[in-house]
Amino acid sequence: MNPLIPPGGRISAARLAVMLGTWRQGGSRQGAADLAAAIEMQVLDGQLPLGTRLPAERELADALGSSRTLIGAALDRLREDGLVASRRGAGSWITSPRKHGVRPELPDAGALIDLARAAPPAVAGIVPAVDAARVALIDHLGEHGYSDGLPVLRERIAERYAARGLPTSPSQIMITNGAHHGFVLALRMLAGPGDRILVEQPTYPNALDAIRSAHAIAVPVALDAGGAQGWDIAGIEAALRQAAPRFAYVIADFQNPTGLRLDAEGRHRLAAALTRTRTPVVVDETLVELDLDGDPLDGPPPLASFAGDLAISIGSASKSHWGGLRLGWIRAPEDLLGRLVASRYSVDLGSPIFEQLILAELLTDPEPSLRKRREDVRALREALISAVRWYCPDWTFTEPPGGLSLWCRLPEPVSTRLAVAAINHGVQIAPASRFGVHGGLERWLRLPFAQPADVLFEAVRRLSAAAVSVGGSAKSDLNLPIT
Repeated sequence: MNPLIPPGGRISAARLAVMLGTWRQGGSRQGAADLAAAIEMQVLDGQLPLGTRLPAERELADALGSSRTLIGAALDRLREDGLVASRRGAGSWITSPRKHGVRPELPDAGALIDLARAAPPAVAGIVPAVDAARVALIDHLGEHGYSDGLPVLRERIAERYAARGLPTSPSQIMITNGAHHGFVLALRMLAGPGDRILVEQPTYPNALDAIRSAHAIAVPVALDAGGAQGWDIAGIEAALRQAAPRFAYVIADFQNPTGLRLDAEGRHRLAAALTRTRTPVVVDETLVELDLDGDPLDGPPPLASFAGDLAISIGSASKSHWGGLRLGWIRAPEDLLGRLVASRYSVDLGSPIFEQLILAELLTDPEPSLRKRREDVRALREALISAVRWYCPDWTFTEPPGGLSLWCRLPEPVSTRLAVAAINHGVQIAPASRFGVHGGLERWLRLPFAQPADVLFEAVRRLSAAAVSVGGSAKSDLNLPIT
């Protein structure tokens, strides 16, 4: 692959000028250095994604009220640092400072595009939060460093629950190393070998793996991915009576992998069924902030608002902010949370202080970064939908109102075969059988929209070729330009 092939995604000079703000350091004469540093900060802060085309030198000079010579000198500095690549006639674009000109967005023919993970990059604002956390860390260096949750972080997470309609005190919050960690802690406390656990079908594969590892038994109740509601409340009621599960595991907000969301009436009915049988419920809210058609604060109240003390809610910063923080939380009644804290020490001794300080800083005023995250993910959802409709028009789906994935129905039961063939075409996908308790689901495929738009188009183009190779039907003309 030629590393100087320019990508798409151009930013206008006017918009870049607004982003840079007051980039000159006072009366400094080092204008080129100041401008280069300001652009670098926008890259490191996630505001200028890798692959973004920069405006022409003349346009940027006009927008900034600077000379073209100064603009050229700043770009020279950025090129020397490997942060910008240029080619005559094609302009300049943002690259990786560690890869010096290699374009990470669009892999070459031999590179593997990862569509197995629904994990977006870091949200804008991480770098300033790290800087603030570094200062705040000084106050904690004289302590032992083991923590189930810094008070400031627990307070801000509790405030977010209250804003969604569920009054919560910091004493009801425990910080974990991700939502999955929280699920495993709840699983260890609530169930043992041979116990039954009610789950949705399909559901999050890592939760199923954890249930199997605990030698418990998952009891599936099917979702209707094509229906308006999705959840079969009558089926859940029957499973609660017949299987008597120790607890239920539910993803009520933008369910993984279907993207479905349980409405307020459905939550009331589900909570009533759980209450009648006194069945605890672990509610996975990992994706709740990714409401792509509305505002999370205006959505249906958390399921715990209806299920009361039976509910253990688990959340995570991995989708809303960044998986690299490795932080999540449990919200539960205080007495139950005390038992969870006590049982945790056989697994680990707490969550890292520095990362907690970073997340606490991000949650000081969460709306700007979360709003930007939703805008970015919404655009990626539209890009993936367009790609599937173009390259794989016989794949059907219901547009998800939130979350990070498209749950596609295939014309033939070839999900596992397609996943194997996709590797040979440079795409890694998870077969739908991974989302089922006993496998199956061969007519389905999860496609995450957590990659840049041009990567999603290229991935679907390759999947279309793989589908043809296994008889899964797809568009036969695969060489049309990506727009």
